[in-house]
Amino acid sequence: MHRVASSGNTANSTRPRKEKRLTYLLSYADDEKHCAGINCLAISKPTLDGRGHLFTGSRDGTLKRWEVNENSAICSATFESHVDWVNDAVIAGDNVLVSCSSDTTIKTWNCWSEETCTRTLRQHSDYVTSLATAEKNSNVLASAGLGGEVFIWDLETVLAPVSKSSDIMEEDSSNGFISSANATSVGSLRAINSSTSISTHTKQSSGSAPTVAKGHKESVYALAMNDTGTLLVSGGTEKVVRVWDPRSGSKTMKLKGHTDNIRALLLDSTGRFCLSGSSDSMIRLWDLGQQRCLHSYAVHTDSVWALASTPSFTHVYSGGRDMSLYLTDLTTRESLLLCTEEHPILKMVLQDDNIWIATTDSSIHRWPADGRNPQKALQRGGSFLAGNLSFSRARVSLEGSTLVPVYKGPEFTIPGTPGIVEHEILNNRTHVLTKDSSGSVKLWEITRGIMVEDYGKVPFNQKKEELFEMVSVPAWFTVDTRLGSLSVHLDTPQCFSAEMYPVDLSISGKAEDDKVNLARETLKGLLAHWLTKRRKRFGSRTSSSNGDVLSGRDFAARSLDHSRIEVDGNADNDSTVYPPFEFSPVSPPSIITEGSQGGPWRKKITDLDGTEDEKDIPWWCIECVLNNRLPPRENAKLSFYLHPCEGLTVQMLTQGKLNAPRILRIHKVVTYVIEKMAQDRQSDGLGGEDAPGLPLRQSASDGSRGLKANPKFKSLIEISCNNQVLPPDMSLATVRAYIWKKPEDLILNYRVIESK
Repeated sequence: MHRVASSGNTANSTRPRKEKRLTYLLSYADDEKHCAGINCLAISKPTLDGRGHLFTGSRDGTLKRWEVNENSAICSATFESHVDWVNDAVIAGDNVLVSCSSDTTIKTWNCWSEETCTRTLRQHSDYVTSLATAEKNSNVLASAGLGGEVFIWDLETVLAPVSKSSDIMEEDSSNGFISSANATSVGSLRAINSSTSISTHTKQSSGSAPTVAKGHKESVYALAMNDTGTLLVSGGTEKVVRVWDPRSGSKTMKLKGHTDNIRALLLDSTGRFCLSGSSDSMIRLWDLGQQRCLHSYAVHTDSVWALASTPSFTHVYSGGRDMSLYLTDLTTRESLLLCTEEHPILKMVLQDDNIWIATTDSSIHRWPADGRNPQKALQRGGSFLAGNLSFSRARVSLEGSTLVPVYKGPEFTIPGTPGIVEHEILNNRTHVLTKDSSGSVKLWEITRGIMVEDYGKVPFNQKKEELFEMVSVPAWFTVDTRLGSLSVHLDTPQCFSAEMYPVDLSISGKAEDDKVNLARETLKGLLAHWLTKRRKRFGSRTSSSNGDVLSGRDFAARSLDHSRIEVDGNADNDSTVYPPFEFSPVSPPSIITEGSQGGPWRKKITDLDGTEDEKDIPWWCIECVLNNRLPPRENAKLSFYLHPCEGLTVQMLTQGKLNAPRILRIHKVVTYVIEKMAQDRQSDGLGGEDAPGLPLRQSASDGSRGLKANPKFKSLIEISCNNQVLPPDMSLATVRAYIWKKPEDLILNYRVIESK
C-alpha cells in the first residue's frame, strides 16, 4: 500500500499557507469498469426478486454495485466520493454500505438508492485499512488503520439525522455528505488500545458522550467480528492478534505466534475460533477459549493476504502474494491448489458454490469452489498435507513438486479497464502520453480530458521520441496515475503561467495578439456546467462587477486576504468555452478538491448543482471563472538583447535590454527590426517608450514610435541565436531553452539578407 503526501494542518505554521489544489481525473469511455486493482468485495443478501449483488471497491477510488447472474454482471451503480484508494467495504444490515479509504475517511451509502454518500467520518489520522461488522447486529461497526487506531462505531447514532445547530457534525448539502467539524468527535464511538486507557471526550454528539482512546502502537491491517458483535480481533505490524470486547473497549487477550505482519483475520460465528493470515506465509487457527494456537498451516510460499471460510468454519480458502488460491481442511490439514491468478490476490468472498477473487488487476474473477461441499473438491485428488513450519512449504516447492491447479481458468470474469502504469507530459504541455498495464500506448489531450489517439502496443519510448516538439511551455500542471487514470493537478499561482496565441490553439474570433491562459480556459471548461446551474439558481449575482459572487458575500474582499489579484485584460470577462477546452458530457472528468470547510471531496463535473461555493471549491478557482481574476504571474516575460550579427557594420538598433512575453514569436522580432531600421532612416536617435507595433518594452530609451514595416521586407531580415537561424514561428522561450541554453540573458542577432 503506497503513501501519498498529506497537506497536514498548517494552522499554527509560520510558513505561507499553501492554497487548496484542484485536481481533475480523466475518465475512460467505458466508465462502468474499474481501472485499478480491486481491494475489497462484499456480497449482499438476495433481493426479493432473487437477484444477487456484488459490491467492489477499487484503487481507482470508487465502489461499484454489480447485478450478477450465472453468465452476466451489469454495473448498476457507481459510488464516487473517496479521493484515494478504497481499502475495504462492508454491508451493515440490509441497506447500508460502509467504505474506508486511504483518504483517512469512512463513508456510508445507501446500497439501493442514489449513489450519494450519506455520511463522511473523519476520525482516523492515517489511511483506514479495514472494517468489520456483526452479521446479527447491524449497529456495530469497527474500523482500523495505519495510525494505530481501532474505533467501534454505533451506526444508529452515526446515521441519525443531524440538526443544523450541532457543533459536532455539519451538513454539506453541496457535496451530499455530512462530515465532522471536529476531527475527534464524530458519531458515537469507542477507541481501543493495548493499555485499555479510556478518555472521555468533552464534546457530545446526539446526547451521548463517546469514549475515545488510542489504538494499537503500530499500524493495523485486519479486523474481524463475531456474528453478535460481542468479540473483535485485530492484527497488524505488531505481529500479534489482539482480542477485544467491543461493548466496553477492554482488551481480552493477546495471541503471539506469527513472525511478520498480520494481514487477514476471520472469526467463526460464535467467536471461539479465529483464523489469521500473515506475511510470514502462515495461516494459524486459534482457540480463543484456550487462548492458544491449535494449528499452523504452511500452504503458501509468500504473504497470505486474504481468507474466506465455509459457514461451518471447517475449511478455509486462502490467497495472497503468490497468486494462488488454496482450499484447506482445518481438521485433516489436507490442502488443494484450486487455481492460480495472474496477479496477487487481495480479497475473496464466497457465494454459494463459487468464490469471487479480487487482485491487483482491475478485473474480478469468479471460480468454482464447491463452497457448499468443499470435501468434494478435495476428493478429486492432487491434494497435499499442509506442514506446520513455513519453510516446509517452501522446501517442497524447491524440490520440484510443482502443484497443478484444479481449474485452469475462471468460469466468469467482470472485466476492468487496464490502468495507466507509465506517463510522459509532452513538451506542448497540452498532451500526455500513457502506457497501460496491457501495454497499449495512448495520447490524451489534457485541456479537453479525452483520449485522442490509441497507438496500440508500441514501444513507449519510441513513440515519445516521435512526438517530441521543440517548444517550451511552462509546466502549468502536474500529473500522477496512482488511481489508475490520469489525475491532473492545478496549483495556484503556478498553473496560470502558461499562455498561447489563439492561432496555436485554432481558436477563431480572437485577435492575433491576444494571449490565451491555458489554466483559466481549462477551469472554464471544467466548471461550465457548475456555472450554468449557478446562474439558474442565483442569476446575475454570480458575477457582478463588485465581486458579489457568493450569495451576498463580498468575495473580492475575502480574496484580498489571501494574495494580490490581477484582472486578466485579455479575457474580457468572457465565459465562453472555446473548442480546445470543451470537456465531453458523455465521459466527463471528476474533480477532486476542497474549499474552506469539510475536507476533500470528489464528484463528476456534470453532477455539480451550482450550490457549491468557497466552502467547497478553492476561492482562486471561483475568482478565475466568475470574476476573471488571476493571481500575479511570475516569469511571464523574458529579457533579451538584440544585436547585429558579428562582423556587420550595421548600426545598433537598441542599446539596452528588451522585455517581451515568453510566447512572442520570432517573426514579431523581425517586424520590430524592420520598424526600427525605418525609424533610424527618418530620424537619428530620438527617444521613445514602447517599441512600435510590438508588445516589447525597452529598459533603455533608444527608439521612437514611427513608421509601420512593409510586410514584403520581412523575408529580407534574418534572426539568429548561437549562429543558428531561427524559424519565424519559434517563441522566445523555445529559443532560450533549446538554442541559447545559458543562464544569462538571451542574445539575438539580426542581419539583412542581400537581395539578389
